[in-house]
Amino acid sequence: MRPSSSTSATSLPHATAATASPNGQAATARGSDWATLRRLLPYLWQYKWRVVIALSFMVAAKMANVSVPLLLKQLVDAMTIKPGSVEALLVVPLGLLLAYGGLRLSTAIFTELRELVFAKATEGATRSIALEVFGHLHALSLRFHLDRQTGGMTRDIERGTRGVQSLISYSLYSIVPTLIEVAMVLALLGTQFDMGYVWITLVALVLYVTFTVIVTEWRTRFRREMNELESASQTRAIDSLLNYETVKYFNNETFEARRYDEALEKLRRARIKSQTTLSMLNAGQQLVIATALVLMLWRATQGVVAGDLTLGDLVMINAFMIQLYIPLGFLGVLYREIKQSLTDLDKMFVLLEKEREIADLPGATDLVLDGPPAVRFENVRFGYEPAREILHGVSFEIPAGKTVAVVGPSGSGKSTLARLLYRFYDVTNGEPTRSAAARVAAPHGGGFALGRPDGETGSGSGLPNSEQVSDDFGRITINGLDIRHVTQASVRQAIGIVPQDTVLFNDTIEYNILYGRPDAGHDAAVEAARAAHIHGFIERLPKGYATPVGERGLKLSGGEKQRVAIARTLLKNPPIVIFDEATSALDSANERAIQAELRSAARNKTSLVIAHRLSTVVDAHEILVLVNGDIVERGRHADLVARPGGAYAEMWALQQVSQE
Repeated sequence: MRPSSSTSATSLPHATAATASPNGQAATARGSDWATLRRLLPYLWQYKWRVVIALSFMVAAKMANVSVPLLLKQLVDAMTIKPGSVEALLVVPLGLLLAYGGLRLSTAIFTELRELVFAKATEGATRSIALEVFGHLHALSLRFHLDRQTGGMTRDIERGTRGVQSLISYSLYSIVPTLIEVAMVLALLGTQFDMGYVWITLVALVLYVTFTVIVTEWRTRFRREMNELESASQTRAIDSLLNYETVKYFNNETFEARRYDEALEKLRRARIKSQTTLSMLNAGQQLVIATALVLMLWRATQGVVAGDLTLGDLVMINAFMIQLYIPLGFLGVLYREIKQSLTDLDKMFVLLEKEREIADLPGATDLVLDGPPAVRFENVRFGYEPAREILHGVSFEIPAGKTVAVVGPSGSGKSTLARLLYRFYDVTNGEPTRSAAARVAAPHGGGFALGRPDGETGSGSGLPNSEQVSDDFGRITINGLDIRHVTQASVRQAIGIVPQDTVLFNDTIEYNILYGRPDAGHDAAVEAARAAHIHGFIERLPKGYATPVGERGLKLSGGEKQRVAIARTLLKNPPIVIFDEATSALDSANERAIQAELRSAARNKTSLVIAHRLSTVVDAHEILVLVNGDIVERGRHADLVARPGGAYAEMWALQQVSQE
């Protein structure tokens, strides 16, 4: 039975992290096959001694396998006995039979030893590559992940990791052994018989391989098209399932099914085309093999009739051809699968080569804080796209241990301040520039300047390796240090956030609370839950803190999710805290109760509060009114309310009327 030419497309993959090119499509840029193999070799070279031992077992297995037809010839010839020669009948065939069985057993043992020895190398390489891809995906910028299509990228990564095992298995266990066996068989045919057998075998091999390569290369585009359509169908299905509630809200199950069916129909047509070309390939291969077998056996039978060959020679030649052409019968499948594995692996390596938009400068040091720091935004300009600037030279300071609140209408850039402080983006004009680290390695690339062409920087830069980032779009500092000059991990370790849209892991409530400090323990999680006013709710649940929250926390209400987010931030206990609409999903009673806890949590911490409800920021040391990316007013609550015709006073009046 030939291996199937395709995999199931209707089964949905696990929702693992995946990625896409910036335009949201699957990464399709391909390098050469040799370049992909060179990328793979270092992962295997970690197990070089296992590779050498496995290759030794492989050669031993093939030597034993090639010896089987030789013993079979001796066995058949030994059966041609003279009348009355009972000793030959009883002794010689018995020894040959035992040797024949021993060689067969040796072939199987050496093959299993080869797979046993090399299994650690195969699985180790697969694990290393998968882990590297996973880590790299987490290192890529937020811009990249906002553009991704999870379903299709999951399929790409799934095929890539599977391609590592397939590539190693097919090449080491099939292609290389077959080449060794072909060389041995040709050597035996040339020495035991005349060169006619060698030439028939060589011509058949050349025709077979040439036909296989040409046709497989021709049909590769059909296989690639099938894979792209398969990824597209998975993207559509997973996106629909992730938005299950939205589908239900608008009664669009039939619409979603129709869209998925359209994708499956395109995939069906592509699969049929791929299978048709596969059948053409297999038929042509079998024609070449059958012709070569007929010619070889015809020449051998002629030799037996002429008395030049024995029956044992005929049996040996036939056995050689069977042993040789059976694996060759799978050459087309193997070549196609190897090419496909290389394609899939290359897609994954393309992801690894994708530069991180945000990266640490070489030699960047950790941000070390011994207390609540001062945070400054200095003339910060930023836009997610070059043509649309969100922030227009925003400047303000959050003094150490104080609270600054930012209010304003939706879309004015409030949440962007939190993303910039977390360094999900660097302050630029919106172009996804290469990371500073990448630009250091390739100074002729695009992006903002790193200093003078001679590599020197202005005095007092204080940057590692004398590299300097441009201040054309302003800068953000913590205790006077530009956050681009220190490691991202240390900056994010110093900040805690309660986001506006809380997304939880599909795990237990305790796991999600402890995510703020995974090693804190159960008692710390309970204490944080009490502070966030969610402990009572959790205790009333049948499974308590072991209650699963479902995909993205959908088993909890919006207010419950927000209180879990507050609990994990309280547990982290960082010196800088950001409350981005931290109580927007809570009712008034719970909001008032939690506001006291948030004020307590913000005590002796540098706090940035982003809010629509002005009642939650009346105690802030300074309130900034952000409108269309500009700070139009600033001051304390009482001063801003008393300002006639002011933007804050108008918002306060409107909210008071709404509450009444």
